[in-house]
Amino acid sequence: MWLTLAFLTALFTSLQDVFGKTIITRVNVYVIAWAWFFFTLPFVYAYLFVEGVPPLGAPFFTALAGSTVILIICSVCYFKAIKFSDLSVGMPMLAFTPVFLLLTSPLMVGEFPGPAGVIGIILIVAGAYVLNIHTKGKGYLEPFKCLFREKGARYMLLVAFLYSVGANFDKIGVVHSSPIMWIAALNTVLALAVGIIMFCKTRNVTAQVRSVWPTLVLIGLLNAIALIFQMVAIKMTLVAHLVAVKRTSVLMTSLFGIFLFKEKGMKERLLGALLMITGVFMISLFQ
Repeated sequence: MWLTLAFLTALFTSLQDVFGKTIITRVNVYVIAWAWFFFTLPFVYAYLFVEGVPPLGAPFFTALAGSTVILIICSVCYFKAIKFSDLSVGMPMLAFTPVFLLLTSPLMVGEFPGPAGVIGIILIVAGAYVLNIHTKGKGYLEPFKCLFREKGARYMLLVAFLYSVGANFDKIGVVHSSPIMWIAALNTVLALAVGIIMFCKTRNVTAQVRSVWPTLVLIGLLNAIALIFQMVAIKMTLVAHLVAVKRTSVLMTSLFGIFLFKEKGMKERLLGALLMITGVFMISLFQ
């Protein structure tokens, strides 16, 4: 069950990236980052109204504070990465989150995957490497060097590391509340915090929001769906396993980049897909 939810999380996350890309040149990144959280709230609160508010453990508030700081930084860097690089160049950096989780999860929540899980994570990261293997004529490390040279890729690598910390806070928050309560609380705080930053750094906010509001609402809906699937799944499996499968969104977004934005590299994407899917099966069948 968790595997299906993780794949759905990846799909809706990828769709969110695609729609963000379509308006990134028309709207300030702070506006999109704010909308990402704000327009998620109506859908989440409707769900919470039906489910009800659960008891909140003390670690919930600690996790909320930590996750808020991390995601404020991540949300801005995320859309800057999309702005400065092709989707098929920046997004592969997110595949490093499961690798970082091999360090952060044992420290924060006492989780460490078994041998098959580690192999699966490595295969998924290898798939991300292959997404840029067309540059290997300059050396087998060139795909990584290419990513590091890209400004957007550097932003996304920072996001990948911070997500490896934030994902553990998610698990703590969900365990001490409920999936929907955690999403509602986190997105409320983030909408307020990023909103303040947005008004300080952006002019004509109202005009920008009005110009693309249908897309912003759609991004909010996609984010809400992805988060609900993710937070339900995170209670069923290891954080590193969930995030590894979620990172197949890297492949999905790269393919969308090729078909919708005419980016190059179909052969590399297919080989990368094979490696990533193999990694997912290693995690799901032998955990």
